[in-house]
Amino acid sequence: MRHPNKGLRPDPPMKTVDGSGSARGDTADAAVAPSSKRRRPTFGPCEHGVKPRSRCVKCVGCEHGRWRKFCKACGGGAFCEHAVIKYSCVKCAGGSVCPHGRRRTRCGECGGGSMCEHGRQRHTCKECGGTSVCGHGKLRHRCKECGGASVCAHGRLRYRCKECMGEAAAKW
Repeated sequence: MRHPNKGLRPDPPMKTVDGSGSARGDTADAAVAPSSKRRRPTFGPCEHGVKPRSRCVKCVGCEHGRWRKFCKACGGGAFCEHAVIKYSCVKCAGGSVCPHGRRRTRCGECGGGSMCEHGRQRHTCKECGGTSVCGHGKLRHRCKECGGASVCAHGRLRYRCKECMGEAAAKW
């Protein structure tokens, strides 16, 4: 039955702890039953200092030091029968794999969202003015003039500079 004033259904009468009567004011000292709603998770960091607690691998993880869901040894739920993460398995036709066996977003034939009309990835296409292309027509992270992160202090690509790599480059 609808409430005549509001057009809404009135709340059902609440019972007291002992189960008799209504707690809406029939008796002044009647105790109301506790709420059946779940409480919010505990706030604050865990004993390892990770906040929120649910992100701590030591508290929530398996004995192999991984998230249980992503641990093959524990039989994690993220893996399919082919021992591949479900959404990227070509054999199971996971959600992110197209019929051509590619990532759905990167497949030009399927019209993937990250592909432009020129058949390139949208963010790296010079003709479309992709976000990864600077004003000099180069990829931003490799542009010397823009001070890209892949360019070292000597003006070379960081991974190819023998002076920056030191002993690691000498082993090549």
